[in-house]
This record gives sequence, structure tokens and C-alpha cells, in this order.
Amino acid sequence: MTNLEKLNQIFCEVYSVEESALNEEFINTNVETWDSIHQLSMVAAIEETFDLMMDAEDILEMTSYENVKKLLADKYEVMF
Repeated sequence: MTNLEKLNQIFCEVYSVEESALNEEFINTNVETWDSIHQLSMVAAIEETFDLMMDAEDILEMTSYENVKKLLADKYEVMF
């Protein structure tokens, strides 16, 4: 399984969406189920899956699917 497939699986499970929903418009203000509880679940799953520990500042930046991918690639060197 690729890193992108792993990330998509996390988003799909946490937010109860189909993979086709994951695009530039998948933003915390557009997703009904994106609340603080779901965001913490997403962060925990990402940290466990990719074996890393995120800073609080980074977690606050995780406001969209694209932001999460960019943050993981740029700061944590997760290749997509």
C-alpha cells in the first residue's frame, strides 16, 4: 500500500467518506463531520501509520486534505 493510499484510508475511515471525496474542496469548513474529535482521531491515525509525532502548530494547520498532504510531505518527508 502506498503512502497516499494509507492517508486516503485514514481520511475515509475518520470522516466516513468515499475516496472520491478527497480533493481540494475537502476542507474542515466544508466537511460536516470535521470537528475537533475527528481531527484528533485523524492525527492519531496519521502519527501511528507514519510513525511520527506532530507538533501542536502543525496539527492546527491541518485544515484540509491538501494541507495535510503538503505538511506531511514538506515537514515530515512522507513521500506521496
